[in-house]
Amino acid sequence: MKTYLQKTPEELVFEHLPLVKYLASRLSGRLPPTLDVEDLISAGIVGLIEAARRFDPKRNIQFKTFAEFRIRGAMLDELRSLDWIPRSVKEKAARLEKVMSTLENRLGRPPEDEEIARELGLRLEEYYRLLEEVRGITFVDIEALKRKLEDAEDLDLADLLADSEENDPFEKLGLKELGEALAQAISELPEKEKLVITLYYYEGLTMKEIGKVLGYTESRISQLHSKALLRLRAKLKERLGENYLDLF
Repeated sequence: MKTYLQKTPEELVFEHLPLVKYLASRLSGRLPPTLDVEDLISAGIVGLIEAARRFDPKRNIQFKTFAEFRIRGAMLDELRSLDWIPRSVKEKAARLEKVMSTLENRLGRPPEDEEIARELGLRLEEYYRLLEEVRGITFVDIEALKRKLEDAEDLDLADLLADSEENDPFEKLGLKELGEALAQAISELPEKEKLVITLYYYEGLTMKEIGKVLGYTESRISQLHSKALLRLRAKLKERLGENYLDLF
């Protein structure tokens, strides 16, 4: 049996097509049902082909790991090109971020749900519905940021200088500051939200699986996830400026 080091790009693509479907399904679960998962799969296949073309067996990295970065990145690029998030949702997310940040600065601690809802002039149930409404925009932004940082770890300075398809190497070197800011922001989250972020983004568990681990419903985990991402966006804006999302 051939190892991945001995396989042709065509063989690598064929063998890893199920990975594209898995990642598309996982990503689509956090997005509005109006978005077609087939669009994500199509973009992911393009990313997989690109990964097979660019993969260097001499690097100390598994092809599956390398391909996952490229596939997820292609899907996120597709979502961004569609500009699928209504302006009204973006405005609601921005208001939520501002309220959370203002309350945290005022109280000296992360605000509770009841405090955020009261500041927004909403009943608690309305606040939870709002979290569900804005979950797509927060999810895509943080996924793209994490992918950018992970992708940069695959490359050293020599790769960047030699590869004309990569961005300016100074931009890549600047990602160290971004990574440190993200790590610090995550460390400041409330414990439950920090655990959800860790289990979802770093351990690869689904919302349903996290719910079983923590003893919560999937809906409750979704709310914790949305709150955590809103807090992270607000903290990164405070540290890196309003236009930090332009970095990716």
